Amino acid sequence: MLVLGIESSCDETAAALVTADRRIVAQAIASQDDAHAPYGGVVPEIAARAHAERLAPLIERVLREAGVTLADCDAVAATAGPGLIGGVMVGLVTAKALAMASERPLLAINHLEGHALSPRLADPALAFPYALLLVSGGHCQLLLVEGVGRYRRLATTIDDAVGEAFDKTAKILKLGFPGGPAVERLAAGGDPAAVRLPRPLLGSEEPHFSFAGLKSAVLRAADSGLHAPADIAASFQQAAIECLLDRTGRALDRMGGVGALVVAGGVAANRRVRVALEGLAAARGLRFVAPPPALCTDNAAMIAWAGIERLAAGFPADPLDIAARPRWPLDPAAEPVRGAGVKA
Repeated sequence: MLVLGIESSCDETAAALVTADRRIVAQAIASQDDAHAPYGGVVPEIAARAHAERLAPLIERVLREAGVTLADCDAVAATAGPGLIGGVMVGLVTAKALAMASERPLLAINHLEGHALSPRLADPALAFPYALLLVSGGHCQLLLVEGVGRYRRLATTIDDAVGEAFDKTAKILKLGFPGGPAVERLAAGGDPAAVRLPRPLLGSEEPHFSFAGLKSAVLRAADSGLHAPADIAASFQQAAIECLLDRTGRALDRMGGVGALVVAGGVAANRRVRVALEGLAAARGLRFVAPPPALCTDNAAMIAWAGIERLAAGFPADPLDIAARPRWPLDPAAEPVRGAGVKA
Protein backbone atom coordinates (compact mmCIF):
# COMPACT_ATOMS: atom_id res chain seq x y z
CA MET A 1 0.00 0.00 0.00
CA LEU A 2 1.27 3.44 -1.00
CA VAL A 3 -0.47 6.55 0.36
CA LEU A 4 0.06 10.19 -0.56
CA GLY A 5 -0.12 12.45 2.49
CA ILE A 6 -0.78 16.20 2.54
CA GLU A 7 -0.31 18.53 5.53
CA SER A 8 -1.25 22.24 5.64
CA SER A 9 -2.76 22.88 9.08
CA CYS A 10 -0.44 25.72 10.13
CA ASP A 11 2.71 27.11 8.50
CA GLU A 12 4.35 24.02 7.03
CA THR A 13 3.33 22.95 3.53
CA ALA A 14 4.15 19.26 3.20
CA ALA A 15 3.64 16.21 1.01
CA ALA A 16 4.90 12.65 1.46
CA LEU A 17 4.58 9.12 0.13
CA VAL A 18 4.52 6.36 2.75
CA THR A 19 4.08 2.59 2.45
CA ALA A 20 2.35 0.15 4.78
CA ASP A 21 5.75 -1.36 5.70
CA ARG A 22 6.75 2.01 7.23
CA ARG A 23 8.93 3.31 4.39
CA ILE A 24 8.88 7.04 3.77
CA VAL A 25 9.44 6.79 0.04
CA ALA A 26 9.64 10.54 -0.52
CA GLN A 27 8.73 13.69 1.38
CA ALA A 28 9.05 17.44 1.01
CA ILE A 29 8.34 20.34 3.36
CA ALA A 30 8.24 24.03 2.46
CA SER A 31 8.84 26.23 5.49
CA GLN A 32 7.19 29.63 5.84
CA ASP A 33 9.51 30.90 8.58
CA ASP A 34 10.79 33.85 6.57
CA ALA A 35 7.27 35.00 5.69
CA HIS A 36 6.08 35.04 9.30
CA ALA A 37 9.30 36.13 11.03
CA PRO A 38 8.55 39.90 10.81
CA TYR A 39 5.35 39.34 12.79
CA GLY A 40 6.77 37.06 15.49
CA GLY A 41 4.15 34.40 14.81
CA VAL A 42 2.01 32.76 12.16
CA VAL A 43 -0.33 35.06 10.20
CA PRO A 44 -3.24 32.88 8.97
CA GLU A 45 -3.85 34.74 5.70
CA ILE A 46 -0.16 34.64 4.74
CA ALA A 47 -0.03 30.94 5.62
CA ALA A 48 -3.08 30.06 3.49
CA ARG A 49 -1.72 31.92 0.45
CA ALA A 50 1.65 30.21 0.81
CA HIS A 51 -0.01 26.78 0.96
CA ALA A 52 -1.96 27.54 -2.22
CA GLU A 53 1.21 28.54 -4.03
CA ARG A 54 3.48 25.72 -2.85
CA LEU A 55 1.38 22.60 -2.43
CA ALA A 56 1.01 21.50 -6.07
CA PRO A 57 4.77 21.77 -6.82
CA LEU A 58 5.54 19.81 -3.64
CA ILE A 59 3.20 16.99 -4.63
CA GLU A 60 4.75 16.87 -8.11
CA ARG A 61 8.19 16.77 -6.50
CA VAL A 62 7.53 13.79 -4.22
CA LEU A 63 5.88 11.82 -7.01
CA ARG A 64 8.84 12.54 -9.28
CA GLU A 65 11.41 11.63 -6.62
CA ALA A 66 9.61 8.36 -5.91
CA GLY A 67 9.32 7.56 -9.60
CA VAL A 68 5.57 7.01 -9.38
CA THR A 69 2.38 8.66 -10.57
CA LEU A 70 -0.85 9.37 -8.78
CA ALA A 71 -2.25 6.21 -10.34
CA ASP A 72 0.29 4.19 -8.35
CA CYS A 73 -1.08 5.50 -5.04
CA ASP A 74 -3.73 3.53 -3.19
CA ALA A 75 -5.22 6.52 -1.36
CA VAL A 76 -4.85 10.25 -0.75
CA ALA A 77 -4.73 11.39 2.88
CA ALA A 78 -4.91 15.02 3.99
CA THR A 79 -5.25 16.93 7.21
CA ALA A 80 -8.90 17.96 7.59
CA GLY A 81 -8.42 19.72 10.95
CA PRO A 82 -7.84 21.01 13.50
CA GLY A 83 -5.80 24.01 12.43
CA LEU A 84 -5.90 27.38 10.70
CA ILE A 85 -8.99 26.90 8.59
CA GLY A 86 -7.65 28.62 5.46
CA GLY A 87 -4.62 26.36 5.28
CA VAL A 88 -6.63 23.24 6.14
CA MET A 89 -9.03 24.01 3.30
CA VAL A 90 -6.18 24.36 0.80
CA GLY A 91 -4.82 20.92 1.61
CA LEU A 92 -8.17 19.17 1.87
CA VAL A 93 -9.56 20.63 -1.35
CA THR A 94 -6.37 19.64 -3.16
CA ALA A 95 -6.67 16.10 -1.81
CA LYS A 96 -10.32 15.92 -2.89
CA ALA A 97 -9.41 16.94 -6.42
CA LEU A 98 -6.60 14.39 -6.62
CA ALA A 99 -8.76 11.61 -5.17
CA MET A 100 -11.60 12.35 -7.58
CA ALA A 101 -9.31 12.63 -10.62
CA SER A 102 -7.48 9.38 -9.83
CA GLU A 103 -10.54 7.53 -8.49
CA ARG A 104 -8.69 6.80 -5.27
CA PRO A 105 -10.08 6.87 -1.72
CA LEU A 106 -9.93 10.14 0.22
CA LEU A 107 -8.79 9.94 3.84
CA ALA A 108 -9.60 13.05 5.89
CA ILE A 109 -7.17 12.88 8.80
CA ASN A 110 -7.32 14.51 12.21
CA HIS A 111 -4.00 16.32 12.56
CA LEU A 112 -3.79 15.27 16.22
CA GLU A 113 -4.27 11.63 15.24
CA GLY A 114 -1.35 12.06 12.88
CA HIS A 115 0.81 13.09 15.83
CA ALA A 116 -0.67 10.38 18.06
CA LEU A 117 0.17 7.58 15.61
CA SER A 118 3.48 8.98 14.28
CA PRO A 119 5.55 7.12 16.92
CA ARG A 120 4.26 3.83 15.46
CA LEU A 121 5.63 4.87 12.06
CA ALA A 122 9.11 5.12 13.57
CA ASP A 123 8.82 2.23 16.05
CA PRO A 124 7.16 -0.99 14.81
CA ALA A 125 7.37 -2.44 18.33
CA LEU A 126 5.09 0.21 19.83
CA ALA A 127 1.82 -1.55 20.64
CA PHE A 128 -1.52 -0.30 21.94
CA PRO A 129 -2.37 0.86 24.53
CA TYR A 130 0.12 3.59 25.40
CA ALA A 131 0.18 6.88 27.27
CA LEU A 132 0.63 9.87 25.00
CA LEU A 133 1.82 13.34 25.92
CA LEU A 134 0.88 15.49 22.93
CA VAL A 135 2.71 18.82 23.14
CA SER A 136 2.80 21.43 20.40
CA GLY A 137 2.19 25.10 19.71
CA GLY A 138 -1.57 24.66 19.80
CA HIS A 139 -2.12 21.59 21.97
CA CYS A 140 -1.07 20.18 25.32
CA GLN A 141 -2.88 16.96 26.22
CA LEU A 142 -2.39 13.64 27.95
CA LEU A 143 -4.22 10.77 26.29
CA LEU A 144 -4.64 7.05 26.63
CA VAL A 145 -4.23 5.68 23.11
CA GLU A 146 -6.23 2.45 23.10
CA GLY A 147 -6.14 1.89 19.34
CA VAL A 148 -6.65 3.60 16.00
CA GLY A 149 -9.56 5.99 16.43
CA ARG A 150 -9.83 5.24 20.17
CA TYR A 151 -8.43 8.00 22.37
CA ARG A 152 -9.30 8.88 25.96
CA ARG A 153 -8.25 12.32 27.08
CA LEU A 154 -7.09 12.43 30.68
CA ALA A 155 -5.77 15.98 30.81
CA THR A 156 -5.56 19.15 28.78
CA THR A 157 -4.45 22.75 29.17
CA ILE A 158 -6.85 25.16 30.81
CA ASP A 159 -5.32 28.11 28.97
CA ASP A 160 -2.17 28.02 26.79
CA ALA A 161 -0.27 25.12 25.25
CA VAL A 162 3.35 24.63 26.26
CA GLY A 163 4.51 25.25 22.70
CA GLU A 164 2.73 28.58 22.69
CA ALA A 165 4.50 29.48 25.93
CA PHE A 166 7.84 28.68 24.27
CA ASP A 167 6.93 30.85 21.28
CA LYS A 168 5.77 33.77 23.43
CA THR A 169 8.93 33.52 25.55
CA ALA A 170 10.97 33.78 22.37
CA LYS A 171 8.96 36.84 21.33
CA ILE A 172 9.47 38.48 24.74
CA LEU A 173 13.21 37.85 24.52
CA LYS A 174 13.31 38.99 20.86
CA LEU A 175 14.73 35.68 19.66
CA GLY A 176 12.89 35.55 16.35
CA PHE A 177 10.61 32.94 14.82
CA PRO A 178 10.17 29.97 15.18
CA GLY A 179 10.44 30.47 18.92
CA GLY A 180 10.75 27.01 20.45
CA PRO A 181 14.13 26.05 18.97
CA ALA A 182 15.45 29.55 19.66
CA VAL A 183 14.57 29.32 23.36
CA GLU A 184 16.18 25.90 23.60
CA ARG A 185 19.42 27.18 22.03
CA LEU A 186 19.60 30.23 24.30
CA ALA A 187 18.71 28.19 27.40
CA ALA A 188 21.73 25.95 26.83
CA GLY A 189 23.96 28.81 27.98
CA GLY A 190 21.85 29.93 30.94
CA ASP A 191 21.29 29.03 34.58
CA PRO A 192 17.94 27.25 35.07
CA ALA A 193 17.84 28.30 38.73
CA ALA A 194 18.65 31.98 38.18
CA VAL A 195 15.09 33.30 37.87
CA ARG A 196 12.27 32.39 40.24
CA LEU A 197 9.31 31.44 38.05
CA PRO A 198 6.00 29.77 38.98
CA ARG A 199 5.09 26.15 38.27
CA PRO A 200 1.33 26.44 37.61
CA LEU A 201 -0.84 23.60 38.98
CA LEU A 202 2.22 21.73 40.28
CA GLY A 203 1.00 19.11 42.76
CA SER A 204 -2.70 19.61 42.04
CA GLU A 205 -4.89 16.51 42.02
CA GLU A 206 -6.21 16.85 38.47
CA PRO A 207 -3.45 16.32 35.87
CA HIS A 208 -4.33 19.38 33.77
CA PHE A 209 -1.87 21.99 32.52
CA SER A 210 -1.62 25.76 32.73
CA PHE A 211 1.10 27.92 31.16
CA ALA A 212 -0.44 31.41 30.98
CA GLY A 213 0.91 32.40 34.40
CA LEU A 214 4.37 31.15 33.57
CA LYS A 215 4.35 33.15 30.35
CA SER A 216 3.33 36.30 32.24
CA ALA A 217 6.09 35.74 34.79
CA VAL A 218 8.64 35.56 31.97
CA LEU A 219 7.42 38.94 30.71
CA ARG A 220 7.82 40.48 34.17
CA ALA A 221 11.32 39.00 34.53
CA ALA A 222 12.35 40.41 31.16
CA ASP A 223 10.88 43.83 31.89
CA SER A 224 12.71 44.02 35.22
CA GLY A 225 16.08 44.20 33.49
CA LEU A 226 17.62 42.18 36.34
CA HIS A 227 18.29 38.96 34.47
CA ALA A 228 20.32 37.85 31.47
CA PRO A 229 18.16 36.58 28.58
CA ALA A 230 19.91 33.19 28.67
CA ASP A 231 19.03 32.80 32.36
CA ILE A 232 15.39 33.70 31.69
CA ALA A 233 15.23 31.17 28.84
CA ALA A 234 16.85 28.43 30.92
CA SER A 235 14.63 29.14 33.94
CA PHE A 236 11.50 29.15 31.78
CA GLN A 237 12.45 25.88 30.10
CA GLN A 238 13.14 24.25 33.47
CA ALA A 239 9.81 25.42 34.87
CA ALA A 240 7.94 24.11 31.82
CA ILE A 241 9.69 20.74 32.07
CA GLU A 242 8.87 20.40 35.77
CA CYS A 243 5.22 21.12 35.00
CA LEU A 244 5.19 18.51 32.23
CA LEU A 245 6.81 15.90 34.49
CA ASP A 246 4.46 16.54 37.42
CA ARG A 247 1.30 16.56 35.31
CA THR A 248 2.33 13.51 33.27
CA GLY A 249 3.18 11.59 36.41
CA ARG A 250 -0.23 12.42 37.85
CA ALA A 251 -1.94 11.16 34.69
CA LEU A 252 0.13 7.96 34.69
CA ASP A 253 -1.17 7.29 38.20
CA ARG A 254 -4.64 7.01 36.63
CA MET A 255 -3.62 4.70 33.81
CA GLY A 256 -3.32 0.96 34.02
CA GLY A 257 -1.94 -1.57 31.60
CA VAL A 258 0.15 0.77 29.46
CA GLY A 259 3.62 -0.34 28.48
CA ALA A 260 5.02 2.90 27.13
CA LEU A 261 5.10 6.64 27.65
CA VAL A 262 5.04 8.33 24.25
CA VAL A 263 5.65 11.98 23.48
CA ALA A 264 4.69 13.61 20.16
CA GLY A 265 4.21 17.08 18.71
CA GLY A 266 6.59 19.93 18.01
CA VAL A 267 7.76 20.36 21.61
CA ALA A 268 8.81 16.70 21.60
CA ALA A 269 11.76 17.80 19.45
CA ASN A 270 13.21 19.66 22.47
CA ARG A 271 16.14 17.57 23.71
CA ARG A 272 15.81 18.59 27.37
CA VAL A 273 12.11 17.73 27.35
CA ARG A 274 12.81 14.31 25.86
CA VAL A 275 15.56 13.51 28.38
CA ALA A 276 13.34 14.50 31.32
CA LEU A 277 10.40 12.42 30.12
CA GLU A 278 12.69 9.47 29.42
CA GLY A 279 13.76 9.61 33.07
CA LEU A 280 10.12 9.68 34.20
CA ALA A 281 9.31 6.63 32.09
CA ALA A 282 12.35 4.73 33.38
CA ALA A 283 11.40 5.46 37.00
CA ARG A 284 8.00 3.89 36.35
CA GLY A 285 9.26 0.89 34.40
CA LEU A 286 7.83 2.08 31.09
CA ARG A 287 9.33 2.20 27.63
CA PHE A 288 9.91 5.72 26.40
CA VAL A 289 9.12 6.36 22.75
CA ALA A 290 9.54 9.60 20.83
CA PRO A 291 9.55 9.99 17.05
CA PRO A 292 12.66 11.37 15.36
CA PRO A 293 12.63 15.18 15.51
CA ALA A 294 11.63 15.38 11.83
CA LEU A 295 8.41 13.52 12.67
CA CYS A 296 7.66 15.66 15.74
CA THR A 297 7.02 18.89 13.88
CA ASP A 298 4.19 19.13 11.34
CA ASN A 299 4.83 16.81 8.41
CA ALA A 300 2.92 14.88 5.76
CA ALA A 301 4.47 11.47 6.49
CA MET A 302 2.50 11.21 9.72
CA ILE A 303 -0.71 12.10 7.85
CA ALA A 304 -0.07 9.41 5.25
CA TRP A 305 0.74 6.92 8.03
CA ALA A 306 -2.46 7.76 9.90
CA GLY A 307 -4.34 7.04 6.68
CA ILE A 308 -2.62 3.67 6.39
CA GLU A 309 -3.43 2.86 10.01
CA ARG A 310 -7.09 3.75 9.49
CA LEU A 311 -7.39 1.65 6.35
CA ALA A 312 -5.71 -1.30 8.08
CA ALA A 313 -8.12 -0.95 11.00
CA GLY A 314 -11.10 -1.15 8.65
CA PHE A 315 -12.19 2.48 8.62
CA PRO A 316 -13.95 3.50 5.39
CA ALA A 317 -12.83 6.22 3.02
CA ASP A 318 -14.29 9.67 3.57
CA PRO A 319 -16.85 11.33 1.28
CA LEU A 320 -15.70 14.06 -1.07
CA ASP A 321 -18.01 16.57 0.61
CA ILE A 322 -16.39 16.24 4.02
CA ALA A 323 -15.77 19.64 5.57
CA ALA A 324 -12.57 21.12 6.97
CA ARG A 325 -12.65 21.72 10.72
CA PRO A 326 -10.86 24.44 12.68
CA ARG A 327 -11.39 22.37 15.86
CA TRP A 328 -11.57 18.60 16.08
CA PRO A 329 -10.97 16.90 19.45
CA LEU A 330 -9.53 13.40 19.54
CA ASP A 331 -11.89 12.54 22.38
CA PRO A 332 -15.22 14.27 21.69
CA ALA A 333 -16.75 12.62 24.76
CA ALA A 334 -14.24 14.15 27.18
CA GLU A 335 -15.84 16.35 29.80
CA PRO A 336 -15.08 20.09 29.55
CA VAL A 337 -12.40 21.18 31.99
CA ARG A 338 -13.52 23.74 34.54
CA GLY A 339 -11.97 27.09 33.75
CA ALA A 340 -10.68 26.00 30.36
CA GLY A 341 -11.32 27.96 27.20
CA VAL A 342 -11.92 26.73 23.67
CA LYS A 343 -8.29 25.60 23.33
CA ALA A 344 -9.04 22.65 25.61
